[in-house]
Amino acid sequence: MNEEQRNYVLKSRFTRPQDIADAASTRTLPDPTTDESRLLIIAADHAARGALDVGSNPSAMSNRFDMLDRLGTALAIPGVSGVLGTPDVVEDLLLLGALDRKYVFGSMNRGGLPGAVFEMDDRFTAYDVDSIVRFKLDGGKMLLRINLDDQGTANALESCARAVTDLANANRVAMIEPFMSSRVDGRIQHDLSTEGVMRSMAIASALGGTSSHTWLKVPVVNDMERVAEATTMPIMLLGGPRSDRPDEMFEHWEKTLRIPGVRGLVVGRNLIYPPDDDVTTAVKTAVSLL
Repeated sequence: MNEEQRNYVLKSRFTRPQDIADAASTRTLPDPTTDESRLLIIAADHAARGALDVGSNPSAMSNRFDMLDRLGTALAIPGVSGVLGTPDVVEDLLLLGALDRKYVFGSMNRGGLPGAVFEMDDRFTAYDVDSIVRFKLDGGKMLLRINLDDQGTANALESCARAVTDLANANRVAMIEPFMSSRVDGRIQHDLSTEGVMRSMAIASALGGTSSHTWLKVPVVNDMERVAEATTMPIMLLGGPRSDRPDEMFEHWEKTLRIPGVRGLVVGRNLIYPPDDDVTTAVKTAVSLL
């Protein structure tokens, strides 16, 4: 990001906030007739939970301009389909003109802050369906952590179900990222066994008054062939925490992308904050897997 772009974003947010809505209304949308059998979506919604760490760096994502620069680099690479983010990030990218012909998914529930006593009662504090429609986004993403020992899960389930229904009624994708979760020594841990992932998918698949627009965002675990057979809904693979063994990570992604029903990748830190800091090479490698 050059100085002119930085100043434009800062000035627009202070003196011309309407520029954001104008940029959303004039954005060139993706061509719906283009047959993209696999998608690569760059995830950029971690900071909204206060999760700024990448690898051993606890504040890697604290510099917003650096993050935007990395996102801009990734989105400019041919084969990158779009971005998933919270309103603040998406609107910065709109002001920078980085989202033309890209799919944009709005991150919805960011209220379950890590370590909070209310973490499992994961409130919808970012995009809602009305704003997703108003800003011409392609869908909404929600995290669904299912903890059978925490009453907050009931509210999260109900809220996600309502969002799934409303997104489908608005002809928008509902991307659900489900986990069977538990609290261990005060921290939420996910069940990443094959059976645990399939169980979370079964619960998420049935949420809402219709599943017609539901996609599932799931981790790459053992026996992904069985995981893929747990649903008829489109499956997107999540990147997870940054891997310090990227070659092994890319190999796992490549094998899993060959499975019918797996439609693409939704990856953040592993591509925009790779271990060698070479965003372009990491993203191009991910594109080649598609």
